[in-house]
Amino acid sequence: MTAPLRLGTRGSTLAMAQSGQVAEALTAATGRPVELVEVITAGDRSSAPVHRLGVGVFVSALRDALAARTIDFAVHSYKDLPTAAAGGLHIAAVPTRQDPRDALVARDGRTLTELPPGATVGTGALRRIAQLHALGMQLEVTPIRGNVDTRLARVLGPEADLDAVVLARAGLARIGRADVITETLDPMLMLPAPAQGALAVECRVDDQDLVELLAVLDHAPSHAAVTAERALLATLEAGCSAPVAAYAELAEGDAGDEIYLRGAVISPDGTRDLRLSRTGTPADAAEIGKALAAELLDLGADSILGHEGHTGSGTQQFGSTE
Repeated sequence: MTAPLRLGTRGSTLAMAQSGQVAEALTAATGRPVELVEVITAGDRSSAPVHRLGVGVFVSALRDALAARTIDFAVHSYKDLPTAAAGGLHIAAVPTRQDPRDALVARDGRTLTELPPGATVGTGALRRIAQLHALGMQLEVTPIRGNVDTRLARVLGPEADLDAVVLARAGLARIGRADVITETLDPMLMLPAPAQGALAVECRVDDQDLVELLAVLDHAPSHAAVTAERALLATLEAGCSAPVAAYAELAEGDAGDEIYLRGAVISPDGTRDLRLSRTGTPADAAEIGKALAAELLDLGADSILGHEGHTGSGTQQFGSTE
């Protein structure tokens, strides 16, 4: 029998669920058996706020395991990946993206506009914190850490201490908890993180047979959308604490498929909020992202990024999908 392929994954409920889904899809498409190998990352061992942990904190251990050949491939929440390329590694597939929007889970089934002034809202992402402040609703926004269940308990549990939390809808859906969502947030209110809802399937570049095998999982529209969003992020060269958002959608245009990319840079207190959009063809996804980033920089995005930790490194850490 063919030895199972070793799929490296974080050990959280969400990571195991999404890696298990990728493993099942690969086996169904190719017949190759896959076994999950849990890898503990620095982000899993720390209780510090996500934006203080540094770039790639949820992926470096998985990449080390790939380099050491203790696993054959890895599945990442794509928004956790630094934009800088990893030497010797290759993103072999971006499976069909889940809904990239953010989701509100609030007490008493409330929507965002139903939350009263002073309501306490928890989230782990500065991007969300900044956009909540920008709404001008006088909400008390609290940074939180923890896996999905831990965050939900802050609102729904017997010892709940928050009025609401904001999480990635994709993460809730992947672990079967979409039923707790009280509102899926319109991107006009809350623009997602670049690559939110997407997975990255990564292997060693020199493992050509596996590169070709994993390609069966790739979903071209999802791949193009994520490429545009991350090209914007890379061109902005945002530091790990910069609230940057991007969302690319594919739609049928007069001359074929088009990408519609929206991007934003928001100061953490919400007082500066730069938003632009751009369209183009899927083949030009990366160029669309670069051009939109250049326009944002022309409008002064660099001053927001510089104030919030502009590094010039071309890397970004938004934190776990959880």
